[in-house]
Amino acid sequence: METKRLPRQAILVVNAHSRRGQDMFTQAKEKLTAAGVDLIAAHAVDDPDQMAATVRDAVESGAPMVIVGGGDGSMSGTVDELVGKDCVFGVLPLGTANSFARTLGLPLDLDGAVQAIATGRRRRVDLGMIDRDYFVNSASLGLSPMIGQTVPHKLKRYLGRIGYLLWAVKCSVGFRAFRLTIDDGVKERRIWSTEVRILNGSYHGGVQLSDHADVDTGEIVIQAVVGRSHARLAWDWYAKFFKLRDRNAHTEEFHGKSFHLDTKPRQRISIDGEVLAKTPVTVKIAAGAVEVAAPVEG
Repeated sequence: METKRLPRQAILVVNAHSRRGQDMFTQAKEKLTAAGVDLIAAHAVDDPDQMAATVRDAVESGAPMVIVGGGDGSMSGTVDELVGKDCVFGVLPLGTANSFARTLGLPLDLDGAVQAIATGRRRRVDLGMIDRDYFVNSASLGLSPMIGQTVPHKLKRYLGRIGYLLWAVKCSVGFRAFRLTIDDGVKERRIWSTEVRILNGSYHGGVQLSDHADVDTGEIVIQAVVGRSHARLAWDWYAKFFKLRDRNAHTEEFHGKSFHLDTKPRQRISIDGEVLAKTPVTVKIAAGAVEVAAPVEG
């Protein structure tokens, strides 16, 4: 198979408010230049709300590739600007979980990620959609949005995934299961659930949750932790984290191109780590929506 090479020119946009963004911005510029990437411009964005506008300006300037540095939220919040555009999306993983980078098979260290951008290939991938909002990797409803909306920034910044775990224990005390309705246009299912994951990739929170979700299948995967037990939800995360043989015992998966999701009571939805929506919603796949910089398959 012919490998289409990546552009040599790019604009770098780094979320300097992300966990490692400010510290890594200067290094990223230096390493990308040393690796042979011609940086037309480089922006360290202190206000995360300005990331999308900065990327939009970079795309509209005609840059053949825009490299975004940050976590999954930064990737999801900016990828809309590249849909339908002749511009490659470069991913520089500088966040806590870096689930999208894991799904793409990108190295999570700066040197490795830079080399993938400098010497990799173009790969056309799917995006997920919550109503009209594109996302790169995953969304969830249930306990995860409660954690994401309330976790102290310093706990997230300095303890990473361990910080999320500690806060999850605290949040779970007041959390209750909900009634999920999932409709694919042909069949409607109603089940009790404690957490629902909407997956375009196999990772969520840095943990591989599905053996079937990927960015080039042309389908979205809905994974529900069934039942009303908090202990069952905790066991599901534990079993998937350690990749136990029965890690899928308490989940049910639905595969398709489009679903309507509703819950009683209504649930907030975390989209790649940012709480941005609330049920009911339409969930669908946008097949082959963007080109990304991916490692060359060895």
